[in-house]
Amino acid sequence: MAIKKRHKTKYLGVFYIDTTSPATGDPDKTYYIRYKRDGKTVEEKAGSASLHAMTPAKANNLRAARMKGIEPSNTERRRKAREARNKPTIDFLWDTYVTARPDLKGIVTDRNRYENHIQEPFGEKTVDKITQLDVDRLRLSLSKTKSPQTVKHVLALLKRIINHGAQKGLCSPLPFKITMPKVSNEKTEFLTDEQITGLMKALDEDTNVMHSNIVRLILLTGMRRGEVFSLKWEDIDLQRGFLRLHETKGGKPQTIPLSSKARALLESIPRTKSPYVFPNTKGGRKTVMNHRFIRRIKKKAGIPPEVRPLHSLRHTFASLLASSGKADLLVIQRLLTHRDPRMTNRYSHLRDQALRDASDLIGDLMSG
Repeated sequence: MAIKKRHKTKYLGVFYIDTTSPATGDPDKTYYIRYKRDGKTVEEKAGSASLHAMTPAKANNLRAARMKGIEPSNTERRRKAREARNKPTIDFLWDTYVTARPDLKGIVTDRNRYENHIQEPFGEKTVDKITQLDVDRLRLSLSKTKSPQTVKHVLALLKRIINHGAQKGLCSPLPFKITMPKVSNEKTEFLTDEQITGLMKALDEDTNVMHSNIVRLILLTGMRRGEVFSLKWEDIDLQRGFLRLHETKGGKPQTIPLSSKARALLESIPRTKSPYVFPNTKGGRKTVMNHRFIRRIKKKAGIPPEVRPLHSLRHTFASLLASSGKADLLVIQRLLTHRDPRMTNRYSHLRDQALRDASDLIGDLMSG
């Protein structure tokens, strides 16, 4: 192959050759830089005008950065890439984890956890350099300011990232087990009768119809917020009164029945071109509720600031069923799509009280 002519620029150590753009076939310029690093002369490509928007000035800045060691040379970049393939860092594994699952549920939250808690202590480490002591230090550091639930989520994310890398053959799994903190999940928030009445009145008066209907549907079905956001029209059988949940917390699709009021609510919702019942502004899957709406209806309904309204609606649904005495815990477990019956047992005292009330009623009738 003939050696192409080098054209000098006004910058020392910067030149270009005439090339052809691979994208358009038009004439192009590819810039090169020449400098000394550690006593050795280095000559390498800086980039082309068409593909990299390279100019003589940019090439000169790149040359200066590489001479000072601020910017790695192309050879060093290739070496680091080979090392990453052989022994990837946690940063590399995180990028792989995110790239492989771009539509992962909760990816925004995971990204915040990674950038705020994992990246600084572990980002530049390879898996084989992570010790049990490193993980214990992270756990203790987080425990000083974060709740056990938050600490558990952060450690679980670190574990998932490494397990993903191991499954893809990018690294070996950790030689030790990451111990998760014990978390009490028994906190059960539910609304009083007065708060439910106030909530219904606030929803009827609010102008945000979509968000009002989301709240109503959660209270009528006990669905999780994410399940409501993922609900599509094709998942609903209004004729038979059922809907299909694909993205449940238990991981398995579930079918739950619809009450007459839930069916009437869904029938009243106008359909759009979007497949989702409650789409975002672009017609895709909704991911968040309007915080101003939440604050507004809580204030109107007289719900205390510390109560999580959407979370409490699901518990309210279950509590009302248990208190009625007309639904046993197995039925409630099925309606809430709980995989573990222990999650449903938190409502057992309400069910027992309903049974005691029924028993006392029989006693009162006999005494009368």
